[in-house]
Amino acid sequence: MVTEISTAADWNAVYIDGDWVDSDSGESIGVEDPSTRETVWEVPAGVEADVNAAYEAAAEAQAEWADQPPARRRQVVQKVLGVLDEHEEEIVELLATEAGGTEIMGRTSLQITRDHVSEAATLPNRMKGQHADSNIPGKENIVQRNPKGVVTAISPWNFPLNLSIRAVAPAIATGNAVVLKPATNTPVTGGLLIAKLFEEAGLPEGVLNVVTGRGSDIGDRVAGHPESDVVAFTGSTAVGRQVAATAAENLAIQAMELGGNNAHVVTADADLDAAVDSAVFGSFVHQGQVCISINRHVVHEDVYDEYVERLTERAEELAAGSAHDAETVVGPIIDESQREEMLGYVEETVEAGATLETGGETVDIDGTDDSLVVAPTVLSDVTNDMAAACNEHFGPIAPVISVSDVDEAVEVANDTEHGLSGSVHAGDVGTAMDVADRMETGHVHINDQPINDEAHVPFSGTAASGMGGYNSDTILHEVTETKWVSIQREEREYPF
Repeated sequence: MVTEISTAADWNAVYIDGDWVDSDSGESIGVEDPSTRETVWEVPAGVEADVNAAYEAAAEAQAEWADQPPARRRQVVQKVLGVLDEHEEEIVELLATEAGGTEIMGRTSLQITRDHVSEAATLPNRMKGQHADSNIPGKENIVQRNPKGVVTAISPWNFPLNLSIRAVAPAIATGNAVVLKPATNTPVTGGLLIAKLFEEAGLPEGVLNVVTGRGSDIGDRVAGHPESDVVAFTGSTAVGRQVAATAAENLAIQAMELGGNNAHVVTADADLDAAVDSAVFGSFVHQGQVCISINRHVVHEDVYDEYVERLTERAEELAAGSAHDAETVVGPIIDESQREEMLGYVEETVEAGATLETGGETVDIDGTDDSLVVAPTVLSDVTNDMAAACNEHFGPIAPVISVSDVDEAVEVANDTEHGLSGSVHAGDVGTAMDVADRMETGHVHINDQPINDEAHVPFSGTAASGMGGYNSDTILHEVTETKWVSIQREEREYPF
């Protein structure tokens, strides 16, 4: 039974129909602290029976929740803000323990989470219909906006709290019920914690259900459950394609935020101080484990050498180590497979002719075997087809590519299947706007870096970076649907 929000709590239960219960499997999964490599708690290894029970509870509770007045739904969502504030320190520690989140990551995640909850609380009063004139005499057309029904949320491990909340809170606020499947690496901060937040806020039983478990065991059942009306997924493009295909079999709406290969364009006349400042944050915050982080630095040849030198110096100054150390800027990678993949990209890139300016190796943490901390890494002489550039490396790695002009910069930036985010630094805002207009991405940030998320601004990707979207009216339209009701107020004449 979960009784508190802390690292000392017993999280070994799923949350179904308002109760904390054992999994039908009777088995557990150990959750590892990436900094210490120790197993810190156990969570249930959910099975299909748990998934079915969660959807049954959600479907049963949804209609009554949808009938609640907007003020009631708004009140519950708003109360989550108070619970977040009350448990801020515990949540930051949970993120450090489970996700390897540094102090900066934890506070940032909480800030974004509050933003999403605040925005979601406005949605009950934004579910407005419309009146439309009719071509038929005496007819009145009314268009209503109603909840979809049951929303499935499948969340990732990198920013588990806010990337779960941005789907869960709007869905609940608009009268849907939710089944949440968090990532196996972060089942607490991406799932069970969220159940506790809404439980304390007074959410009725069954409206939110959380099932932990391995994707290989229950992923297909969650994505393809016949009671699911919307599937909101954040994760890799490869897995997202499978989830979307499975959801489509039930004609469920798919809101997919997938991988990115985001370019940070720096022109010849850019303010290098500002460009490098934003580059350091955009590449190394949360160890680069952000779908909208900088994956490639695309820099004009006239300032290329100076840019590389400055970026390298800044990277070497960053404190890398345990996420539990308040001074740490670059903490651990989530697990061994992610670490080995990104270091493999670095090795392949150097073998292909790039220069390793700094990093490319792990950093030992006292008392920890087989460290997951990867030193901030800068690669120069990179081309767009090298492994660290053409793949989403998802690590503290900064490949720097030289270009001769703005046209080549745009060509390089767009030479990817992805289209999630991007940024551009230029001395002239008009030039920057021209580059931004030509970059084929869901969002571009001028004189900044790509990591931006504001709940009142639409967030979506193009091409292999996803379909549908989140935030503002975008998520409102994903989790609600329109219904046309007409009233024939005068006798209608028919042709026969």
